Amino acid sequence: MTQSNSVPCDAVGRRIVYRDEYGTVRFVGTVPSAAGIWLGVEWDNPERGKHNGTLEGVQYFQCSHPTGGSFIRPQKANFGVDFLSAVRDRYGQEGNQGIQDCRGNPLRWGKKPIEFLGSQDVKQRWFDALLIVSVSGCQVSHTNEEDEVSNVCPNIIELDLAKNLLPSWDKVAQITRQLRKLEHLDLSQNKLAIVSSPVSLSGAFANLKALAIQHNGLTWAQILECAPMWPVLERAHLSSNDISVLERPIGVLQSLTLLDLSSNQLADENQLVHIAYLPRLEQLILSNTGLTSLHFDDIRPDGKTAMFPKLKFLAIDKNQISEFSTVNELNKLQSLEQLKFSHYAMVEHEKNAKTVRQLIIAKLGHLNVLNRTEISADERKGAELDYRKRFGKDWMKAGGHQDPEKNRPDQEFCAEHPRYQALIEKFGAPEVSEMEQQKLFALKDQLLALTIRCPDSPDQKLLEKKLPDSMIIQKVRGLLHRLLKVPGAELKLTYISSKMDMEIDMDNDLKPLSYYSIENGDCILVRW
Repeated sequence: MTQSNSVPCDAVGRRIVYRDEYGTVRFVGTVPSAAGIWLGVEWDNPERGKHNGTLEGVQYFQCSHPTGGSFIRPQKANFGVDFLSAVRDRYGQEGNQGIQDCRGNPLRWGKKPIEFLGSQDVKQRWFDALLIVSVSGCQVSHTNEEDEVSNVCPNIIELDLAKNLLPSWDKVAQITRQLRKLEHLDLSQNKLAIVSSPVSLSGAFANLKALAIQHNGLTWAQILECAPMWPVLERAHLSSNDISVLERPIGVLQSLTLLDLSSNQLADENQLVHIAYLPRLEQLILSNTGLTSLHFDDIRPDGKTAMFPKLKFLAIDKNQISEFSTVNELNKLQSLEQLKFSHYAMVEHEKNAKTVRQLIIAKLGHLNVLNRTEISADERKGAELDYRKRFGKDWMKAGGHQDPEKNRPDQEFCAEHPRYQALIEKFGAPEVSEMEQQKLFALKDQLLALTIRCPDSPDQKLLEKKLPDSMIIQKVRGLLHRLLKVPGAELKLTYISSKMDMEIDMDNDLKPLSYYSIENGDCILVRW
């Protein structure tokens, strides 16, 4: 049922959409102040509502937010469509000659509508061939009679059901149990009620390997409650939920190789111990989770932790990790090869994002990729040699010595630089002359040789400038204003890295060039 003056018999608990606002029906009935039937709706966006379900002192329904509820007439509510109707609308109705999207508009190739030609058998073969299907935002709320889905489109492997009107997991299962080849499912932005016995639905997700449930307002406890439904799940994308406190998964989620918890504000870094022993976990995404540090206290500074034994890829970007002690801790991971750790809070101390990158590489001996960029053998060697020189004096003050028999740095130094001894074994102990030379060239290394180009003004000559990496974008604008005779406020700055063919905006006037990881040889593009 879509929009109608009548109300479905199971309206309470159903999801609806009205003027692009999504909500859940909590009440059906009359109210004294107005004649006729009303729907009491709890809106996903509490700013859309007016109250908490109370009208003139009477509590008609309850809301989780004090302004999340309101009353609307039934004819204004769209209760959605069945799954197959959405599929046919988007991928071509069996009874007409045109392929349409979920709003009924014809899909076009250039200016010509795409048409279905041929017999019913040809059309059925078209649906049989559908392997990847998206009905995202098509207001799907339920499915048809049993087995009709499996008869029409039985070969779906990947299904996107994001932002629809599905009210509960059992309604999802009525669709997925008919898709026996389904391996990838996106249920993001659906408010799904949990059934009393989730394990009873496991047959509907028997082959499901990848699941996205993002922006669903779920806690970790609710994830664990649902987990018996997914017996072979390998990749769980759970970003932007309400996950703050973790618990150890016992008997569930043991097949996970990827876990995405990004944009969930974890209570603290101690929560991670609860997921640290997932036996197959290879990728962990903790971007924007409020982390300030990481630690693995089960082992000494230069040892290898038993936690996260198979972890190869870790994302901890967009957090507030400001101490290199966390990087030292990462070296304890047995299998870590790739790290995403941009938006360094350490840059404020080091003044240079390139220096931070070098320090991370030197501290993590088995890292192959940092921030999606492969670490070459030359880059690793340079980073480790610079690290060895930079902290050479500290090493000597702590008891380090060129003579191996006298080389006994104290515990404090070894805890702060757990790989230093390994670097000495690799390259030899640093000489005093090397450490003095490093200091002399420090200022020179901070100057960046850059090319400045105006792509929209071909007559403007190419400029070459050496700028300090600490120069903020606002001052770069001022310099270009004077050089190009163009109002600084009108300038739009981007740059192209010499290593990557990608144009990157420099849109924060208060950040230095080092914030954008600009290096020697890069090109700044100026438009106005």
